[in-house]
Amino acid sequence: MSGPRPASEAGRATPPPRDSATEVVRWAAFSCLLVPVVLLAYGTSLAGAVGTALGLAAVTGACRVLLRQSERGAARLAAEDRAPHRGRHHRTGTGSHRGGRHTGGDTPVG
Repeated sequence: MSGPRPASEAGRATPPPRDSATEVVRWAAFSCLLVPVVLLAYGTSLAGAVGTALGLAAVTGACRVLLRQSERGAARLAAEDRAPHRGRHHRTGTGSHRGGRHTGGDTPVG
C-alpha cells in the first residue's frame, strides 16, 4: 500500500549509479569463464574449450577498450557543452557580425 513513508526510509541516500561499461565487462568476463565450463560438460575437448575462452577474452578486451574510449568521448563532449564558447568565431551579444553586407548609418550605398 502506498502511504507516507517511515522516517527511516525517507532519510536513506539513493545508491550511486552503476557504471554500465563496468557491468558489461563483468558479465563478459563471467561468460569467458562459464562458456568453456559448459563446453567441457557437453564433451568438447579441452583444447577447444581453452581456444574458445581465449577468443572470448580477446573480444571482451577489445570491447572494453572501445567502451572506455566511447565514455571518454562522451565526457569530453559534455564538458564542451557546459563550457562557454568564446573566441573569434563565437561572438555573442549586440553588434556581432552575422555575415552579409552592412552599411553605415549615413554612408550612401552606391
